[in-house]
Amino acid sequence: MIERYSRKEIAEIWELENKFRIWLEIELAVCEVQAEDGLIPSGDLQNIKEKASFDVERILEIENEVHHDVIAFLTAVGERVGPSSRYIHYGLTSSDIVDTALSIQLRQAGEIIIKGLDRLIVSLKDKALKYKDTPCMGRSHGVHAEPTTFGVKMALYYQEFRRNHERLARAIQSVSFGKFSGAVGTFSNISPELEKRVCRRLGLEPDPISTQVIQRDRHAEFMSALAICAGSLDQLATEIRHLQRTEVREAEEPFQKGQKGSSAMPHKRNPILCERVTGISRVIKANMNVALDNMTLWHERDISHSSAERIIFPDSTIALDYLIHRMIFIIENLNVYPQAMMENISRTGGLFYSQTLLLALVEKGISREESYRLVQDLAMRVWAREGTLHELCIADPVVKKTLSRQEIDSVFDLKRFLKNIPAIYEKIGLIT
Repeated sequence: MIERYSRKEIAEIWELENKFRIWLEIELAVCEVQAEDGLIPSGDLQNIKEKASFDVERILEIENEVHHDVIAFLTAVGERVGPSSRYIHYGLTSSDIVDTALSIQLRQAGEIIIKGLDRLIVSLKDKALKYKDTPCMGRSHGVHAEPTTFGVKMALYYQEFRRNHERLARAIQSVSFGKFSGAVGTFSNISPELEKRVCRRLGLEPDPISTQVIQRDRHAEFMSALAICAGSLDQLATEIRHLQRTEVREAEEPFQKGQKGSSAMPHKRNPILCERVTGISRVIKANMNVALDNMTLWHERDISHSSAERIIFPDSTIALDYLIHRMIFIIENLNVYPQAMMENISRTGGLFYSQTLLLALVEKGISREESYRLVQDLAMRVWAREGTLHELCIADPVVKKTLSRQEIDSVFDLKRFLKNIPAIYEKIGLIT
C-alpha cells in the first residue's frame, strides 16, 4: 500500500508551453477561416501553417522588453513565419485569444478532475455497499443521537460527490465558450460568422454576447464548482478525523508501514492526510471570493481579473485534483472497526432508545409532554449512571403500568433503527 500522486498531468495544462500552444492553435484556426473567405492568400496560409511555431524563452525575452504577453507571442511567431505573419491576428484583439484559450484550459483541467471524481465515487460506493448493514452511532452536535450504519455514512458522500460531478460537468459546459468579437465586442474588424466557424473548429460555443472579454460570471461558476467540491472533501475528511479520535476510533485513515506519528510519542497515529485535505480545501474555498470579485470590471474591460486568474485557476484546479486523489487513497484504504462501533453504541446505556420509548408511551395514551418529562427524567438518571435505560424502565412504576414487559423489550431493539436502510439505498440507486 503506497501513497502516490503526480500532479504533472494537470499542472502541464497551466505551463506556458501549453498556453502558447493553444494560442497558436487558435490563431491558425482564425487564419484558416479567413483563408476560406479569401482574406488570406492560399500560399501565405500554407507558409503560416508550415512555419508557425514558438520558443517559450524567446517569447519571455521579448515580453521583458514590450511588457505585453500577446504581442511578445505574436512577435516570436512572426520571426519564424516571415512576411506572411502579417495575416496572423488580423482583426483580433488580445482577449479574443487569451479568453478563448482560458476556456480551453479550464475545460482541460475540469475533465481531469472529473476523472478523479469518477474514481472517488466508485470508492465511496464500494464502502457504502460493504458496510450497508454495519451499525454505528449517529451523532448530532457531536452527541450520541440514534444508530445508523457506516454504509449510510458512505452513501451520503457517494451521493454528494455525484452532485459534485454533475455540478462540475455543468460548469465545464458553461465555461466552454470562445469569443472573436474584437476590441469591445462589436465585431468591428471581423464577422460574427467567423466567430462561429472558429469556435466550431476549437470545440467551443461562441459566446452569445461579449465585450472585449468573456463575462466573468462563467468563470465564477466554474470556480464555485471547484470550491463546493473542496467543501465536500473537507466535510468527509472532518468526519473521518472525528471517527479517528481515540474516544471514538470507529474508522481511521491508512497508516503506512514505516510511518511515524510524532517525534515525541511513538504511539501516535494522527489523521494527517485528512487534516491536509481540510487545510488545502480552505485555499480553494478562499479563491472563490477572488473569482466573484473578478466579475466586476470597468466598462467593456479592465485587466484587474487577469493577474488574479493566473493564480486562482492553476492553484485551485491542481489543488482540487490533488485532494481528490488523496481522498481516493484514504477511502480505498480506510481502516474500519465495526467492533468499536458496537462498543460505542452500548456506551451510553441505551439512551438512544429515548425517542422510541417516548412514542411507545404516547401510543398508549399518555400526553407527549408527560411522556417527554418521564423519559427525560429516566435519561438523566442514565447519564448519572444509575443504570441502563432498559433497567430503569423495568423498575419505573409508570412505565410498568403503561407497557408490558414484552412491549418494553421491543422498544429496545436495535433493528428498528435500521429497518428502512434498504429504502434509502433504493432512493439513491445503490440497490434496486
